[in-house]
Amino acid sequence: MIFLILLFTINQSFAIRIGLFEDVKKTYIGSSENANFTDGNTGKILFVARSFLSYPIKAYGNSIAIKIKGRYYDCATNAIFIQNPSGKGFLATKRRWYRGDMVVYNINGKLTVVNTLPLEEYLMGVVPSEMPSRWNIEAHKAQAIAARSYAIANLNKRGSHGYDLKDTPQDQAYGGASSETPQTTHAVLSTRGEVLTYNNKIIPAYYHASSGGKTTSAGKVWAHDLPYIKSVDGFDKGIRKNGHGVGMSQYGANNLAQKGFSARQILNYFYKDISFSFLRTKPKQVL
Repeated sequence: MIFLILLFTINQSFAIRIGLFEDVKKTYIGSSENANFTDGNTGKILFVARSFLSYPIKAYGNSIAIKIKGRYYDCATNAIFIQNPSGKGFLATKRRWYRGDMVVYNINGKLTVVNTLPLEEYLMGVVPSEMPSRWNIEAHKAQAIAARSYAIANLNKRGSHGYDLKDTPQDQAYGGASSETPQTTHAVLSTRGEVLTYNNKIIPAYYHASSGGKTTSAGKVWAHDLPYIKSVDGFDKGIRKNGHGVGMSQYGANNLAQKGFSARQILNYFYKDISFSFLRTKPKQVL
């Protein structure tokens, strides 16, 4: 096992932007406590939303309209920022609760909704969405480290759309605070800031549900091979292949964890010649 304490100049508590909706005409936002709806361009507070009420929002030409007490009001802006002033509440949309803040954009007459929140809080909603919460804790830890690495390596992947990553398996499944469980949250927090690196660079640690017996080299799926991903026994024989087959098999990770292997041993098996490194807590600069 290669374990290096490399400190990367990126704050582990920085905000990541997750796209929840795109190209929709209407949606809604709610909050567990009174929340500020602010003009995203001027910073002016438009109104204070009451807790546990749902506020319909729709595209109105190039602006955004919000329904309050049965009537839509034009906010005269193409961007609205929604925040719980205490920073302790949750916001609701998509029939789920989310940590962090929301931004609603009107882009070409359609709405895009983005959840902005700290990296580790994002991962608390990823791990239980990507792996069953009943699985072994070491598999959850391996998933947390792989997901953190993938997120950092793919920052601004979808920047032209106004966010970093989607909330679907196209990037990483993310179910917000509604999906969190005590064990998966423990897996995230106990590996806080830990990432996988190759040649001192954080890797996009690709993973999939199951390989059907043997994982696949990246070059057989995409345009180029990756030196840190080789075809290996997936430890998931008998499970139908599900996913691209590149990198860590999630079923394989759980099977290895059940055999007594640690998260780092699992990751060292599926990713070759990698190191374990940490993000800075107080960076000198932000990438």
